[in-house]
Amino acid sequence: MRYNKVCVESFGYELPEDIVTSLSLEERLAPIYDKVNLRYGRLEMITGIRERRFWDDDVAPSQASIKAAEKAISKSGVNKEDIGCLLHTSVSRDFLEPATATVVHDSLGLPQTATIFDISNACLGFINGMVTLANMIELGQVRAGIVVGCESSKRLIDATINKLLSDPDVTRDKLKPAFATLTLGSGAVAAVLTHSSLSKGGHKLLGGVTRAASQHNGLCRIEPDGCFLDLEELLDMHTDYRGILKNGLGLAPATWEATKQELGWEDSDVDRFFTHQVSAVHSRLLFRSLGLDDTKSFSTVEYLGNIGSVSLPITMAIGIERGCLDPGDKIAMMGIGSGIVCLMVGLEW
Repeated sequence: MRYNKVCVESFGYELPEDIVTSLSLEERLAPIYDKVNLRYGRLEMITGIRERRFWDDDVAPSQASIKAAEKAISKSGVNKEDIGCLLHTSVSRDFLEPATATVVHDSLGLPQTATIFDISNACLGFINGMVTLANMIELGQVRAGIVVGCESSKRLIDATINKLLSDPDVTRDKLKPAFATLTLGSGAVAAVLTHSSLSKGGHKLLGGVTRAASQHNGLCRIEPDGCFLDLEELLDMHTDYRGILKNGLGLAPATWEATKQELGWEDSDVDRFFTHQVSAVHSRLLFRSLGLDDTKSFSTVEYLGNIGSVSLPITMAIGIERGCLDPGDKIAMMGIGSGIVCLMVGLEW
């Protein structure tokens, strides 16, 4: 993928007010911790996540997505009538049908002529959406568009904890696969992309590379496929934490080498990295496996947890807000999603 006419104009994000510590989740599991003799603080120790956030029970994904999108559009200065595409890209969505994008599109008051649909690809959904929209802009199909998503983890975590507490035969081995679920957080984010002729910031999306190792598609599953507001008692997420880590890190080096070749970059050319953040351990091992300087990374996982598809773009939005980017900086956005799929793109700020 190479782009000559696409700019990332702005980000907007929304975070829940309810802060939930890792210790508080462990305290809910006290009967199990006491039974299997686990020390409190283990969740934060092995993941580096001290807290995450939850939406209130009555907040649907579209509601938070709308707020994030309004912020991104306002920051961009782009007129709504110029927005020719809206993509909703998270795992969490209001219902199976219709697309959550229709709810967001209607509430934002975007043109009837806009292309709207959902994209879902585990933790890569948002960055997949950016690439899809960039392709449309590069081809001249639209002049501007918006990618938006919201992840909501409270129901899944509640269901996981309730299932564990109701199991009379629970063991350490049964508890272990649930730890990945307990890292999840919530948040919403949006990005406005434009044709370079419409851009005021000139932040160029240069291109990128995707690679797949889909033979590992069984390492992380959320079952069954139900709507956001129903089937809470049936929700079940099981993750092979070590398998995801091993195979994700196995795919990342080849993807990074191909990305550098595509963009004509060397490792030293990159000024800042933004990654999908699963845990502090994952982040450290990713940079070690790629031989990169982890001081160039910007981290939010310690206080936001793993926010799925919106983790990478929210982290970048916060980094921009805190002034960590300068004009001309080369930026790598690096995502790995269960499946396993890897997508990396480069920008020039």
